[in-house]
Amino acid sequence: MTAEKTAAEPAEWLRSAHVGRGNGAPLWRQVEALLARAIRSGAIKPGEQLPTEFELAAHFAVNRHTIRRALANLEIESLIRVERGRGTFVHENVIDYQLSRRTRFSENLRRQNLEPSGVILDCGERPAPHAVARALGLADSEPTVWVRHLSQADGRPISTAEHYFPLNRFQGFLDIYRQRKSITAAYAYFGIFDYTRKSTRVTARMPTLEEAELLKQPKNRPVLITESVNIDAEGIPIEYGRTAFNGEVVQLVVSPDDP
Repeated sequence: MTAEKTAAEPAEWLRSAHVGRGNGAPLWRQVEALLARAIRSGAIKPGEQLPTEFELAAHFAVNRHTIRRALANLEIESLIRVERGRGTFVHENVIDYQLSRRTRFSENLRRQNLEPSGVILDCGERPAPHAVARALGLADSEPTVWVRHLSQADGRPISTAEHYFPLNRFQGFLDIYRQRKSITAAYAYFGIFDYTRKSTRVTARMPTLEEAELLKQPKNRPVLITESVNIDAEGIPIEYGRTAFNGEVVQLVVSPDDP
């Protein structure tokens, strides 16, 4: 994924881009077409920041409403993303996120030369909801360890997830997870050195307002949802997870075997 950079003086693509009045095409459509052409041709690189609305309006000699309408359409087409308080950026290349018997977040990203990171949003102990209890083989409302976090690739948010672990097996899990910053590494502390994916269910829906904000994606674009159950070497369920992926940044690739 290309590192984001701020546009400085007008680039070559912008110096040669102009709109014309009286040719039958609305000005905002002309601006949209010029920007789309520059993005698709690679003149503006993935992750690169576009000039501000003010700068574009001055260059094209149009009002900011015209620029705003052109940018809104480019966002709908998933060519750009708008980050509140930061600016407008060209969308990066899509990440292939592999779902297999041994799905590992960090390995998935590093295979694509992306640096994984994450932020714990919330955590604690919770009674298992019915669906979680059934997946983990627990009684309804049996205590679980619950973690909710935001995952990133090269600093770009790609998913938000919540995980449930049986408390009777993972006492002190939260402290270990905070220290090691990895579920796989935390498992090793408890003597689990290998685990596999028992099942993954994939669906799609519109994001909640909070998800759209966390993932920095438009509210009118769907998120991809995975519900998964991981088991240890003896086939005992150890984790139930529900993840919302940014559908504009991630595509899920299902593999029957490990890479």
